[in-house]
Amino acid sequence: MYVCLCHGISDKKIRKLAIEEGVQDMRTIRKCTSLGSQCGKCVKQAKEILSETQQALFKEAC
Repeated sequence: MYVCLCHGISDKKIRKLAIEEGVQDMRTIRKCTSLGSQCGKCVKQAKEILSETQQALFKEAC
């Protein structure tokens, strides 16, 4: 599903950055993808996806 229509960023891309690249914050997501740099409507949903992914990774580690 597309999260950022302005830049064509999907939820899969956000999860991939968190899981494979170890990205842990929105600042880095924005730097890597330009997410939220135009209309900004995607930022809230992107934060939720990043948080959910981090929680899932934490549960796997325990």
